[in-house]
Amino acid sequence: MYHKKTIAVVVPAHNEEKLISKVVETMPRMVDHIVVVNDCSTDRTADVLLEIGKHHRKRLTVIHHEQNQGVGGAIATGYKWARDHDIDIAVVMAGDAQMDPSELQILIDPVAKGWTDYAKGNRLFTGDAWKIIPRTRYIGNAILSLLTKIASGYWHVTDSQCGYTAINKKALHTVDWDSMYKRYGQPNDLLIRLNVYDFKVSDVPVKPVYNIGEKSGISIGKVIFTLSFLLLKRFFWRLKQKYIIRDFHPLVFFYGMGFFLLLGAVLLGIRLLFYYFFLDRTPSMNALAFLFTATTGFQSLFFAMWFDMFSNRDLKGKTSDE
Repeated sequence: MYHKKTIAVVVPAHNEEKLISKVVETMPRMVDHIVVVNDCSTDRTADVLLEIGKHHRKRLTVIHHEQNQGVGGAIATGYKWARDHDIDIAVVMAGDAQMDPSELQILIDPVAKGWTDYAKGNRLFTGDAWKIIPRTRYIGNAILSLLTKIASGYWHVTDSQCGYTAINKKALHTVDWDSMYKRYGQPNDLLIRLNVYDFKVSDVPVKPVYNIGEKSGISIGKVIFTLSFLLLKRFFWRLKQKYIIRDFHPLVFFYGMGFFLLLGAVLLGIRLLFYYFFLDRTPSMNALAFLFTATTGFQSLFFAMWFDMFSNRDLKGKTSDE
């Protein structure tokens, strides 16, 4: 326990026979339950967990998925276990040992003390991240972090793809885990859902850990395309849920006007290019209309983002007793 709060660590694991034992063996004593979700591994992960279980009977729980559900699905299974067992704080640590157990206390501290509802690691806080994290992953993470700021409404949150997180009991019992996105975009999806319910979120600086034997099967280009589409859908879902259904906010007009004008600017731009390349002339009214709609459209979007940022200013959780 920590500050009289029960702690459960959810460990999603898919083909982690080499590193899963290290994750369990190095788990801090403050952790009451280690919930490993074996997501239909095809290697010896299940056998390794069976062997580890002989030495950690009191606090190790292993849940096996008969079908692969993705990292998000494995985390959702662990969260539901924590919810059903009335756990106070649920932490997520990957099964590939990329999350430093010595930093567990600083992650759960703001949650345990009631300063925030959800704390997530931020590996980009220091300049060392650029040297440690592979460049393609760093750049991809930066792009997705920017898109997640817009989609989730948590403008203070960075490193959206960091899965080292801690969530409190209230949020565990509020979020519908069965509808959670089941693949790599789970942290992004969760942030959007937390924002709809006005939960406070904190960024906690953590060290990036790489080159310890982990193996990633993620294609950065494919992930950015897939998650960008997911974030767009969830963005509109959040606007509807938070600013129309639960409490109407005029920023929806600015977003609507911005998207409408930018669509018009695209059509006018295509017409302008057609005239320029095929008819060898540039209609002045077409050019003026393009500039006006594009400029006004971007201004409307920026105003909407500013309204959204202002509306969510109180959802920044603390990381210390400021």
